[in-house]
Amino acid sequence: MSDYLPPPAPPRSALTLRLWLAGFGLVFNSVAGWLALRADLTWLGILLLLLAVVCLVDFGWVVHRKRRGDPG
Repeated sequence: MSDYLPPPAPPRSALTLRLWLAGFGLVFNSVAGWLALRADLTWLGILLLLLAVVCLVDFGWVVHRKRRGDPG
């Protein structure tokens, strides 16, 4: 018998997962915030749109880090 082990699979990027989550959060919070404002739930709409801005900033930061070549 051979003691050969196949090479391990390359690790998945945590930054890519964070990019996907930020993108989902951006779309979800933007649409939900707009719908809340249309339903006259002003405080909820503003809160959701603020969360969308946070997701947008996070998305931009992750793209910056990936372009810079950070591992992960």
